[in-house]
Amino acid sequence: MTITNRTIKLNCDMGESFGAWTMGADEQVMPYVDMANIACGFHASDPHIMSKTIDLAIQNDVMIGAHPGYPDLQGFGRRSLHFSDEEICELMIYQIGALKALCESKNAELSYVKPHGALYNDMMRNKAIFRAIVDAVSCFNVPLMMLASSNNQDYLDIADRFDVPLLFEAFADRTYLANGQLTPRAMPNSVLTSEEAILNQVQQIARYGKVTSADGFIIPIEADTLCVHGDNPHAILLIEKIRHRLLS
Repeated sequence: MTITNRTIKLNCDMGESFGAWTMGADEQVMPYVDMANIACGFHASDPHIMSKTIDLAIQNDVMIGAHPGYPDLQGFGRRSLHFSDEEICELMIYQIGALKALCESKNAELSYVKPHGALYNDMMRNKAIFRAIVDAVSCFNVPLMMLASSNNQDYLDIADRFDVPLLFEAFADRTYLANGQLTPRAMPNSVLTSEEAILNQVQQIARYGKVTSADGFIIPIEADTLCVHGDNPHAILLIEKIRHRLLS
């Protein structure tokens, strides 16, 4: 069995509060991650929350990424909405542009883009949506983050045509289907809840470049970054252990 020595960065969705409503524990999580995916106001967040999350990332020397989604505050961006390819491109440019402008107001750099929720899942299932998103990201000269999979060649070809670099992402606490896609949240066992199972999956991805699907298949997976979640005290402690496991 081949053991890899790739350095995998931790990324986390952040800045998802809205007005007086607080979600996540950004201040506690930020010191343990390398990349902050900051919501851009459509599925969560607002200009003030976006600005303060950028400040927090700067203070902790964390890379800043735009985390655009469908315009769906009520559904937290987890519902697929129908838009034309042109409209999806425009929605992306609007949101990324807003975060980039806030970054520039603080002399900070926008480093990448990671779509959120249903938009992320839709781009992994629909190459036309992926193409529209790549088209938007090409305006900002930054990489696009997408799901690491053994079936990425078509996506690489599309990204190459737009000269957009790709970052490949795996998930610490989500299970996978045999085709390399994430198990839909509507299905049973889509999320790993056991600390031991999560840490074992992290080690399998980081050391061996593989993951075991929910139905027992071994899937090759080469990830640049690992998504973690920090929305409760237990999750924050788990991120510390994930960090330690990656360094051990």
